[in-house]
Amino acid sequence: MKRVFLWVLIAFALAAAAGCDKIKSAEIAPGSIRISFAEENLALTKNVSNSLDTNKFILTVSKQDGPVLYSGLYCDAPEEIVAEPGTYTISAYSCAFEEPVFDRPQYGDSQIALVEEGMCCAVRLYCAQTNAGIRLRIKETFLVTYPDANLYLQSSSGSLMYAYDETRIAYFKPGIVSLVMNNYSKSTVLLTRVLEPQQILTLNVNAGYTTVSSTDLPEGITMRLDTSRNWLTETFVASDSYGGGSTGGGGSSGSEDKGQEVSDAISVGQAKAIAAAGGKKDVWVYGYIVGGDCTSKSCSFTPPFTSTTNLVIAAKTSCVDKSSCLSVELAKGDIRDALNLVDHADYIGRQVFIKGDIVASYYGIPGVKNLDSYVLR
Repeated sequence: MKRVFLWVLIAFALAAAAGCDKIKSAEIAPGSIRISFAEENLALTKNVSNSLDTNKFILTVSKQDGPVLYSGLYCDAPEEIVAEPGTYTISAYSCAFEEPVFDRPQYGDSQIALVEEGMCCAVRLYCAQTNAGIRLRIKETFLVTYPDANLYLQSSSGSLMYAYDETRIAYFKPGIVSLVMNNYSKSTVLLTRVLEPQQILTLNVNAGYTTVSSTDLPEGITMRLDTSRNWLTETFVASDSYGGGSTGGGGSSGSEDKGQEVSDAISVGQAKAIAAAGGKKDVWVYGYIVGGDCTSKSCSFTPPFTSTTNLVIAAKTSCVDKSSCLSVELAKGDIRDALNLVDHADYIGRQVFIKGDIVASYYGIPGVKNLDSYVLR
C-alpha cells in the first residue's frame, strides 16, 4: 500500500512539473527583428550607382543552428519579423557571388543580432562592396612581345581568362589573386596580390626586353578614394625572361530621366529629419511610391485610388505604415497628370525622384509640396 501511494505521489509530481514547464514555455513571449539600411551609408553608395536598389537585395534571416526565418527580396520582407529569443544572422546582398566573374560587384552587409524576449531588435545594415576587382590594361609593348600568350587571373575560388581586348572588371572574393601567363605551354605566375573588400585594382601590364629594376617602375602605388570603393593603379613590367615570342617595335517636369540632376537626392528618412527641423525648399528626394488617398488620419496602400491630388512614398516598397511615409502634394498640372495613382495605379512600387519643398506636415505626416520636377524609374 505504501508503495502504491509513493508511486502516486511521484506521478503527481512529474505531472505537475510537466504542467509547470508548459506554463513556463507559454509565458515566453517572442521578440522581433526590424531591418533597415543605414541612411547616411545609402547616400554615399548612391553616388556610385543610382541604379543600386536595396529593395532588390536578397535578404536572409536565420537563427544560428536553427531555421531560416526569411529568405527573399528585402522589399517583400515584413516591417518586423517575429522571432523567438536567440541569436540570428541577418544578411542582405545585391546579388549572389561565389566564383570569379566579370562585371558583378556585390554590395551588402551581414550582421549578428540578439533577440530578447518580448523585445524588438533593430538591425541597421550597411551597403558596401563586399568583393574586390581587377582590371588589366595591356599595353602595346606586351602585345608585341607576347602575341600568343594567354593571361589568367586566379584565386582559390576559381579563375578567369583575361583576353587582350577585354575591358571589363573581373570580380573576386577578397584574398589572394594571381596573374598567370600561359605562353607556349609554359605557365608562369607574373605577380600575386592580396585584395581587400571594396578594392578595384587597375593593373597596367607592360613588357621590357631586359630585367626591369624596381627603380624603373612608377613611384609607389597611386590611390583614388571614392564614396564606397578604393581604386588602385599599379604597373607591372614583364621582362624577356618569361619567354616572349616575336619581338618587333616596341528634366524639366515630366522628364523620365534627368541623369546627374538627381545625384544629390536624399532619402525618405533624411527628408523626415529635415522636416522635423523645420523643412527646406528645392530639395530632391527619392523613395518608392506605396500609396495615396491621404486624409489627416489615414492613407490607402492598395488600388483602386480615388484622389489625384496626393500620394505617399517610403524607403521600402513593402511599407504599409503611414507614419513611415512622406506625403507628396500633386498640384494641378503636368506632374499630377503624370504621377497620380487614379490613372497610374501600376506605379505602386516604382522608384521616384521628386524635387520640391520639404514641409513639417502635410496630411498629418512630413511631406513634399510645390513639386517642379520628377524622375520615374
